[in-house]
Amino acid sequence: MESLSRLASIVAKLRSPGGCPWDRAQTFDSLKPFLLEECYEVLEALDRRDYDALPSELGDLLLQIFLQAELASEQGLFDIRRVADLIAEKLERRHPHVFAQAQARTPAEVLELWRRLKREETGRSPEDESRLAGIPLALPALQRAQKLQARAAAAGFDWQHAQGALQQLLSELEELEQARQAQPPGALADELGDLLFSLVNLARFLGVDAESALRQACRKFETRFRAAEALAHAQGTDLESLSAEELDRLWRAAKDQETKPESGP
Repeated sequence: MESLSRLASIVAKLRSPGGCPWDRAQTFDSLKPFLLEECYEVLEALDRRDYDALPSELGDLLLQIFLQAELASEQGLFDIRRVADLIAEKLERRHPHVFAQAQARTPAEVLELWRRLKREETGRSPEDESRLAGIPLALPALQRAQKLQARAAAAGFDWQHAQGALQQLLSELEELEQARQAQPPGALADELGDLLFSLVNLARFLGVDAESALRQACRKFETRFRAAEALAHAQGTDLESLSAEELDRLWRAAKDQETKPESGP
C-alpha cells in the first residue's frame, strides 16, 4: 500500500502547478491513446512470456489509471480510492460463492451467477437485456466478434460441431469470390467482413483466441520478413530488385533459419 500511495503522490505532483508541463497539459481525451497503447504493451509482454518486462508494462498501465483518477480528483468527480472501493465492492458482490453462502462449482455456473447478479443490479429482467449487452464497441474487431459469438452460443445459437462452422466459412469464401467477379458496389467489403466473422467463429470452436492468433501470425511474418531483408542485404541486393521466384526462395530460406538448431560453441 505504501508503493501505491507513493505513486499517487508522484502523479499528484506531476499534475501540480510546479509539476511537469506535459502532464499538466493532459486531459481525459488526450490520455486515451496512451491508455490503449499501454494495454497492448502488456499484452505483448504476455504473448512473449516476458515476465521480466511484465512488471514494468503493468506499471505503465497502472500509471494511466492513476492519471485518469487524478484528473477526476482535480475536477471533484472521484479519486483513486473511489476507483479501488468500487471494484472491491463489485468483486465481493459478484462473488457470493466466495464471500457469502451462494453455490457455484464450475466456471459456467459462476458466469451465470455473475450475469444474474448484474441483471439484478441494473433492475433489468432477462427479457429486457440482450445476451449481447455490454460488449464494448471499442474492442478490436476480432476480439469483439469472438465475444459476440460466445454470448450467442451461450444462448444456444451455435453450430453443434466445428464442421458446421467450417462449412459456413467455406460458404462465405465462395460468396466473396462471387462478389469479386461481379464487383457490385460495397459487396466485397460486406462479404469479406462475413468471411472474417466466420473465421473468428471457427477459431472459437477450435478453442483458439482469434486476436492472439493474429498477433502471433503478425509477429511470425515480421520475423521472417526481417530475416529475408537481412539475407538479401547479405547477398548485396534488396527485395525490390528480386523476381517472384527469387523472393520465394529467400522467404523459404528465412523460414529455414527458424528451424535450424543453434551451433555449439
